[in-house]
Amino acid sequence: MKCGTVAVIGKANAGKSTLINVLVGEKVAIVSPKPQTTRDRILGILNREQGQIVFADTPGIYRKRNELTSLMMKTTENTGKEADAILYVLDGHNPLEESDFELIGKYAALGLPMLIAYTKIDIMPAEKIPEDVKRLFEAGISQDVCPVSARKGKNLKKLEEAIFRMLPEGEPLFPEDIVSDKSEKFMIAEIMREKILLKYEKEIPHGAAVVVNKFEVREDGVAEISLDIVCEKYNHKAILIGKQGRALKEAASFARQDMEKFLGRKVFLTTYVKVREDWRDRGGLLRELGYSGNEE
Repeated sequence: MKCGTVAVIGKANAGKSTLINVLVGEKVAIVSPKPQTTRDRILGILNREQGQIVFADTPGIYRKRNELTSLMMKTTENTGKEADAILYVLDGHNPLEESDFELIGKYAALGLPMLIAYTKIDIMPAEKIPEDVKRLFEAGISQDVCPVSARKGKNLKKLEEAIFRMLPEGEPLFPEDIVSDKSEKFMIAEIMREKILLKYEKEIPHGAAVVVNKFEVREDGVAEISLDIVCEKYNHKAILIGKQGRALKEAASFARQDMEKFLGRKVFLTTYVKVREDWRDRGGLLRELGYSGNEE
C-alpha cells in the first residue's frame, strides 16, 4: 500500500486549493481569485484501494510584505521539507517567468520525489503546453509535467496515479472517514473569510481575519455561531459593514448558507466587526488570531 504526505506548492492563484478539493472530492480549502486565500497548511486526505494520499495545501508563494506573509511563506517552506513528495502546481494560463524556474529548482533541490501539475489547460491554447514543457526541460527541470484541468476534471486520474507512484510503502496516516485535519470551528471561520474575499475588493480582504467566539449546537439541533471579523482600519470597518449594514448582512447570509451545507444543520449566525490596527505586522496579535507559521 502506498501512503504519504504530498506538499502542494506553487505561486498564489495557481489553483492549488481547487485542485485538492476536486481530487479529495470534498471542500477542504476555501477558494477565491485573490492572492493569500490560503493562509494555513490544510490537509486533504484521499483514500483509494492502492493507498492514501495526504495533500498538504500551502499558502501561495508570495512576495513578503508583512509579518503575516512571512509566516505564510515559512509554513510553505516547512511543509515542503517535511513531506514525502512535492506536487508543484504551475499555472499554465500565465506566461512562464524566470521566477517559475527558480521556485521549481528550489523545491527540486530538497531531493524529494516531485511532480509538476500544469493547471488550467481548459482556458489556454493547446499549443502552449508543449512549448512550456520544452522551456522547462531546457531550463534543466527534469520532473514530469502533468497537464490538468481541475474545473473540467481533465487528466486528474493520470495525476493521481503519478502521485501514488511517488509515495513510499506504508500504512494510512488517517482513518478512511477523515477528509481533513482541520476542525469544524476552523472551517467555519474559513467559510466566512472566503465570502469576504469574494464580496469585497482591493485591500479589505487581505486585512481581514475571522475569529469564532462561540460554536454550540442547541437542543433543537441548530448551530449557534458568533464570530468576529477583524480588520486593520476604521474605514475598513465601515466598508465591511456597508450602508445600513447591508454589505455585512449579504456576506454573512452567503456564509451561513455554506456553513449549513458543511455542518448539515441549520445555523444561527451572529457577526461583529472589530478593528485591530496593523494586526498583520504584530506578532502577538498574529498568534492570538491563530497564525504561527506551523512552528509546532
